[in-house]
Formats: sequence, structure tokens, C-alpha cells
Amino acid sequence: MRTEHDEESMMASAHADDRPEPAADPAHWLRNVVLFLSGQTVSLFGSMLVQYAVFWYLTIEYRSGVYMMLAALFGFLPQAIVSIFGGVWADRHNRKFLIMGADTAIALATLTLALIMMTGFDAVWLLFAVLAIRSAGAGIQMPAVSALLPQIVPTRTLIRVNGINGSIQSAMALLAPAAAGATYAWSSAATGGTAASLVPIFFIDVVTAVIGIGILAFIPVRAVRRASDVATGYFADLVDGVRYIAHHAFVRWLLVVFAIIFVLTVAPSNLTPLMLVRSFPAGETQDVVNLAVLEVVFSIGMVLGGILVASFFAQRSRIGLIVVSSLVFGGLSIGLGLSPNVWVFFGFMFLVGLAVPFFSTPSMTLLQETVEPERQGRVFGFVGIVMAVAMPIGMVVFGPLADVMPIELLLVAAGILTFVVIGLAVWLPAGQRAIAAAREASKTADPGAGAHAAEQAMHDEK
Repeated sequence: MRTEHDEESMMASAHADDRPEPAADPAHWLRNVVLFLSGQTVSLFGSMLVQYAVFWYLTIEYRSGVYMMLAALFGFLPQAIVSIFGGVWADRHNRKFLIMGADTAIALATLTLALIMMTGFDAVWLLFAVLAIRSAGAGIQMPAVSALLPQIVPTRTLIRVNGINGSIQSAMALLAPAAAGATYAWSSAATGGTAASLVPIFFIDVVTAVIGIGILAFIPVRAVRRASDVATGYFADLVDGVRYIAHHAFVRWLLVVFAIIFVLTVAPSNLTPLMLVRSFPAGETQDVVNLAVLEVVFSIGMVLGGILVASFFAQRSRIGLIVVSSLVFGGLSIGLGLSPNVWVFFGFMFLVGLAVPFFSTPSMTLLQETVEPERQGRVFGFVGIVMAVAMPIGMVVFGPLADVMPIELLLVAAGILTFVVIGLAVWLPAGQRAIAAAREASKTADPGAGAHAAEQAMHDEK
């Protein structure tokens, strides 16, 4: 016979069952994270070889700000266009297969280019073509990679994994300039400095892509939503993503900060190799060495910065790190422009690298913590669009100017503008609300709750 006490106990148990339980850790998450980061790092290594070698060739061969501008346009605008759809695909399809497909397409295009160049046809537009193809692939990869990590990593460890990821990639960046420099110098000597010297590096990139794809194949990843289960079309999903960002005040503010940094810091920094060979000329062979050293010291800074973020700053205010690092970028840009010799120039590039993880890691983590999982693909797609559009916009201005005035002056002006614009972004009411929203989101345990807390704080502060 059921007693009143039994009924009360059953009711209490029912209410207990209704309480939300903490999200369980993804199965075998540590194994999957190690495999994922390993595969992406190997693939990234090959991509870095191509990136360094192509830009060095253009820098040494043409020494023109306009060519640097064209390289930026072909290297980033296709990513912006494809990212419009890449974010939607990442929310509808299996993100692992999207990454593998993009890697495969890039590898096939690079292999085709290498075979064409082996015939002796080495017009400069071929290099711009490969930059465009790789950029388009990045438009698919970037939102898929950024949105896949929260799928396989517990929320509580996201910033640490992001920091470790940054450090691992930066460590590979230490090897890539040295490997690219050695391979390019050897091949250049054998081919007389023509574009054919890039062919061995293209083949290395194809091999690393195959290895990366093979490793990723062993990681089980489910689609957040199956395309067959989604009633809306691609365009409706795209409009929903635009509407989400338009009404998500915190994400909107963070994207504005991204745009500022990429226009005023990343774009001018792309002129530092050109400044190196112009202001500190050392002969063609030594110029290659100096360009490699420039990338190595930058990467050493990124490695140390990533380690510091993951080890000592994981619990610090995400928004505080973003604001401070943005201002530091402004100061370092001024320092680069005022460098009296190549060693001081290298020193400031090291500090720029050190500051990068203090901006990139908390930025990505904040988005992962404040955007619902089913919308992260689209949001990271728009992040890719902002980054891919803002930097070429900056280069459209800074590139041609670099051919009519000293690059040093451009770096100093960009640094001063960074101070002014970031200061306004933080001082204005929207910036104050964003800081409060980020603090509220950091108190939650999952992205859905973080998104609600951030938006609530943005509206409460009005």
C-alpha cells in the first residue's frame, strides 16, 4: 500500500529528475583531441611552407607593395566569399568530412599546379591562382574546425585546449620557416631563382595534407544536425545566421574588434617582410635567411604566448585579455616602425608573436562559450568573413601607399590609429556592455547558457 511518505518521495524524485544535469564529457575526448590536433598540425605545417615560400618569392622578386596587396586579395577574399556558405555547411553537415574534403581539394589543386610549373610555365598569375584556391578551402575549413572543437572538448577545458592548440601550431611555425627557407634556398639555387623553386614545397604540402586527412579519418564525429533533418534551405540558414549576429549584441561587438585589429594591425604587419628587404637589405641569399628569422622569432613569441595563456591566464578575464592585447598591438606597431636596426626589428616581431595568443585564444573561446552549438558554424563562418575581408581592405590602402612612402611611417600611423579606435570601442556604451556581458557568460557552464547570460547582460546594461 502506497503511503503519503512514498508519494512525497516519488514526487521529490520526479522533481530531481527534472533538474538539468551537468553535461557529460564527450566519449574518449582526450584521445580524439590529441588525434585532431596532431592531424591539423601536420596539415598546417605543409600549408605554412607554401605560404612562406610564395610570399618570400613575391617579396624578393618584385619588392612591390602592389604585389603584396594582390597576394592579400587573392589569399583572403575567396575565403570571405566561401565562408558565407561554409558556416552554414558546418551547421548542417558532418564537420569532419567538410575538413577532409577541403584538405583533399586543396591538395589536388596544389599537385596540379606543381605539375604545370614543372613544364616550365610559371606565370605569376599561377601563384595568385593557388593562393585563391587555398583561400577558398580555408573558407570551408575555418568554421568547421572552430565549431568541431567544442564538439569533442568539454566546455571547462576549452580555453586550455585552445591555448595548447595555439602553442602546438606555433611550434610547427618554428620549423616551417626554417624548412621553407632551406628548401627554397636549395631549390632557388638549382633553378636560378625562378618560380619553379616553389615546386618541391608544393609536393611537401601534398604529402602533409594526405597525412592530416588520414589521421582525421580515425576520429568519430557526428553532425550537429543532419541536412536531411533540416526543413529550411541553405539561404534560410544563412539569413538566420545574419539575423542571429545582428541581434546578438555581444557577438556583433566582438566582430567589430576583430575587424579593427585585422585592418590596423594584421594588414600593416604583412608589409614587414617588404620593409625588411627594403630597409635592411643584405643580398638575395641573406634576405631569405632574414625573412626566415623574422617568421621564427614571431613564432617563438606565439609559442611562449600560447603556453602563458594556457598555463597562467586560463582563468583570467577573456574580455580583459582581448582589450589589453589589442592596445599592445598598437604599441608594437609603432615600435616596428621606429626600429633603428634589424635586431630591434626582430625583437619587436617577437613581442608581436607573444601578444597574438592573448588576443586569438580568448576571442575564440568567448565565441565558443557564448554561441549555441547549432549556430557556431555560421558564427565562425562570419568570423572568417570578417577576417578575410578586413585584412585585404587594409592592404588595399597600405599596399599602394607602401610604394610611395616609407613603410615605417605606415606602421607608426597604424599603431596610433589602433590606440584611438580600440579606446573608443571600449569607452563607448556598447563596449561597456560587452565587458559586462563577457563577465556574466564566464559564470555559466555551457554555450547555451552563456549565450543567454551574455545577451541578458547586454540588454540589462542599457
